[in-house]
Parts: sequence; structure tokens; C-alpha cells
Amino acid sequence: FELLDVIPSMADEAKAKGNAAFSAGDYPAAIRHFTAAIELSPTNHVLYSNRSAAHASLNQYTEALADAEKTVELKPDWPKGYSRLGAAHIGLHNYHDAVSAYKKGLEFDPDNEALKSGLSDAQSAMNRARPPPMSSSNPFGDAFGPEMWAKLTADPATRIYLQQPDFVRMMQDLQKNPSNLNLYLKDQRVMQALGVLLNIKLSTRSPGEDEEVPDASPPAAERKRPAEAEPEPEPMEVVDEEREAKERKEKAQKEKEAGNAAYKKKDFDVAIERYTKAIELDDTDVSFLTNRAAVYLEMGKYAECIQDCDKAVERGRELRSDYKMVARALTRKGTALVKMAKTSKDFDPAIETFQKALTEHRNPDTLKKLNDAEKAKKDLEQQEYFDPKIADEEREKGNEFFKEQKYPEAVQHYTESLRRNPKDPRAYSNRAACYTKLGAMPEGLKDAEKCLELDPTFVKGYTRKGAVQFFMKEYDKAMETYQEGLKHDPRNQELLDGVRRCVEQINKASRGDLTPEELKERQAKGMQDPEIQNILTDPVMRQVLVDLQENPKAAQDHMKNPLVMNKIQKLISSGIVQMR
Repeated sequence: FELLDVIPSMADEAKAKGNAAFSAGDYPAAIRHFTAAIELSPTNHVLYSNRSAAHASLNQYTEALADAEKTVELKPDWPKGYSRLGAAHIGLHNYHDAVSAYKKGLEFDPDNEALKSGLSDAQSAMNRARPPPMSSSNPFGDAFGPEMWAKLTADPATRIYLQQPDFVRMMQDLQKNPSNLNLYLKDQRVMQALGVLLNIKLSTRSPGEDEEVPDASPPAAERKRPAEAEPEPEPMEVVDEEREAKERKEKAQKEKEAGNAAYKKKDFDVAIERYTKAIELDDTDVSFLTNRAAVYLEMGKYAECIQDCDKAVERGRELRSDYKMVARALTRKGTALVKMAKTSKDFDPAIETFQKALTEHRNPDTLKKLNDAEKAKKDLEQQEYFDPKIADEEREKGNEFFKEQKYPEAVQHYTESLRRNPKDPRAYSNRAACYTKLGAMPEGLKDAEKCLELDPTFVKGYTRKGAVQFFMKEYDKAMETYQEGLKHDPRNQELLDGVRRCVEQINKASRGDLTPEELKERQAKGMQDPEIQNILTDPVMRQVLVDLQENPKAAQDHMKNPLVMNKIQKLISSGIVQMR
């Protein structure tokens, strides 16, 4: 039985190490720890899920897929398993299977943000991967394939055209239906783009100029004049534009650095000004928005902070920014919502925002903020619910049911009393008595201990705790509890009776008056007691027990030691040692 207890704890320890390694970004170590945990607990679906995430982080999508499939096999109704499965399929470019996995997960949890986001990504990837329809009658159909936009962006001469909406619309139409090329041949931009896509140099003159061939040579002056053609954009224009964009980015970074310096000096107005200029110069860096949101948070301008965080999340998704950046914006928004909370219900949007942040990136700081928000909500709920008057009324109702021996009903009223006033030791004491009557000893002991924690001088709490321990046949512990209570009320009859009953049971064991069944039961219970286990594994006490059997003179010397005598008495009471 002890081995069965050790294995889960070892698996949990390995899992905890894996989680820590994953959070630190040490994915190979995380995989090793999760594998060790799986060897100890091969039916734990969470371990396969975690290892799948670690494999995916290393782009080992085949291994990630195998673990995700095992997760779903072990726990078919667990939404996160399908999230892992979808992520692995996306990594392997199996977009159709990824979409199916996310949809399956949403059947179990329709509101799961991680599954919704994954489904959207999978569908977008599937659409991008789907080849556009090609016309067999058009020899240029292959030119407008999936690589079209990348080629046009890479070429300096056509890159500038991508900023012109009418050109983009024409190219989108050609990608969908290449047979429409004849409609746009007069547009020199399309001809130039076609040359880039086919990797050939096409003439940019209009078709009519090549159709007519003159019968005689033109005059010399006319021969020297070059054919008229629409001028191509100078490459320098693109270079200048790139240089200007680069300069704007550099200026934006300098403004950000100045904002950071002002923030550290608590000069928040200057920091806001600097971050705002950075945003105006470069709207492709989400960190400018999150930094300004941090300043607003420090200034107590929570509405402005939330507004910047929402913009950062929206812009981050448009730019496909790092998930960590989106998570940071959501975490900052959640922090602002917590600051604004006045009632327990006000914490709900903050908790939801923190949960969304964790779906983007599992950060320990965000997790702590989530836990703190949930605790604050619970504490505020208790404060809002606190009413000592109603608590006393509920306790009195519980007393009436207790007198009528309706113990479950009494427990309900005592519980409501404690919800209304969780600091009342009397309610804990009374509920402990109910649990004792119902045979729920662990619950009764917990309530009695809470009662004494709130008021160590509350004598009734000692009688409750001693009674529970007596019924659990822990006579030594019950004796100690009764004696501790007598320090506060030496003449309390309940405590004195409790001591007497404990002495009777302890002496019964000392005299060997226990029946075989009682002895066996007491020995089994004693072997489960950590204190008894420590006594039996103590080398000194083991020698004492040997001397009790083989060396009576040495045993008498041992008995003179009060500490040893006390331990021997515990062994006798538990039935482990019998005196004859």
C-alpha cells in the first residue's frame, strides 16, 4: 500500500519539474520530465498533453501529434486535448485535420477561446494553402500561383505598385481567373508584374506599335527618336521610400527609449508624449501601445489603459505579432480592470481577461494575477455576504434541528451561519458535533480544530475535538486534548469524563483485555499513525524493544527515561506492544 502512495507523488514531482522547465523555455528538459512522469503514470492524459506542447515548441510536430492523439484517446471529452491535436496538425500542414480537431473540441466547450482562435488560424492557413483556380487555356496561369505576392514584394520595381488599390484588385482578379489577363494588357504595371512573375523582360510598349511594319525606312530623324513608351518608375523612388520607412522606425525606437527613461523617472506626462510620437511614427510595433498603457495604469487612468490594450490586441492579431506581446496587453488590461473593481462581480471581466492572456502565453506572473483576482473576488463576496445577525439566527435554527436529531438539516444551517460570519467559533463547534453524530469524523475533527484556532480558550472546542479523537480510537491524542482543555477549565465535567474514558481504554490495552478483533483493529490503526511509524523506525527505540524481550535489566533502565516511557505507552495503547 505504501508503494501505491509513493508512485503518484513521484509522478506529480516529475510533472512539476516539467512544468517549470516549460515555463523557463527549456523544452528538451520539459520533455524528459514529462516522459518520466508518464512512465510512472501512463494513464494520466494531462502528462501527454503537456509533452505534446513541449514537442510542438521544438517544431517536433510528429511527436506532438502522437502525444495529442494519446491525450484524446485517454480523455475524449477534454477540450484541451483537441487544442493540442489541432496545433500539431497545423505544424504538419494538415490543415483540414486541424480544422476537424478544433471543431470537435468546440463541441465539448463552445466558448473555449483557445479552440476558437486555433480554428480561425487553421481555416486561414487552409485558405492560404489552397491553390487558386487555373485556366487550362491560359499559358500564364502558373504565374499567378501562391508565390505571386512574395515575388512582387521582392522586386523593387513592382513593390511600390502593391500600395495602389487598383493594381492590387487587378492582380487579385488575375489570381482567381488568369484568363482575364487580356483585359489588363494595356496597363503597363500589369505587364511589368507579369515579367517579374515569369522571370523575363517584357516590352512595355502598347501592342499596336508592333503590329504595323512600314513599307519603307522612316526618315533618319524619325529613326533616331526612341519608341514612345510609358516610363517605368525609377528604382530610386523605392529606395527612398524604404530609407524613409527605416528612418521613421529608428525615430520611433528613439522616442520609445526616451519614454522608457521618463517612465523610470516617474515623469509620466513626458513618457505619454514620447510613446504617442512613437506610435505616430510606426504603427507596426505593438510595444509602443503596451508601454503607454503601462503609464496610464501607473497614473490611475484605467479607461485609457484598457483602450490602449484593446488596440494592442487588435493590432497584434492583424500583424500576427508574437503571442507573448498579445498576452502582455491582455494581462495589463486585466490589471486595470482589477484596479477598477468595486464589487465582487466587477472582478469577472478581469478574471476572464487573465484567462484569455493565459491561452495566448502561459506566464507565471499572469497566473499569479489570476489567482489573486479570484481570491479577491471570493474575499469580497464574503464581505458582501457578512451579517452577524443573520449568522446568529441560522445558528439557532441549527441548534433546534440538532435537538430534534435532524443532523443533516442542522449542518446546513450551521454552514450558512459560517458563510454569514466565518469567525464564529460556536458555529464550528456545533457543526463538529453534528458531523460526529453523522459519523463524519474527519470533517468533525477539522471543524473542532478550526474552532480552537479561532478561540484557544473555547472549552467546548476541546470536548468536541476529544470526542472525535475518542471515536476514532486515537485515545492518546484524545487524552492530550482533554488535558489541554482542563488547563482552561480544571473542573469541567465533560473534560474530566473524557479523561476517565481514555484512561479506561488505555489501561484495557495495558492489561491485555482486548479481544483479538479489537487488538487487530487497534494495531492496524496504529500502523497508519505517522507518530507510531516514527517510533518504530527510531534506532534507539528499536533497541529498547529488543531489551524489553531479551534484557530485563537494561529495559528497567530505559523505563526511567520519561521520553522513552511515553513512547512505550503509545505503543501499548496502539496494541503494537503488549505487557504480560
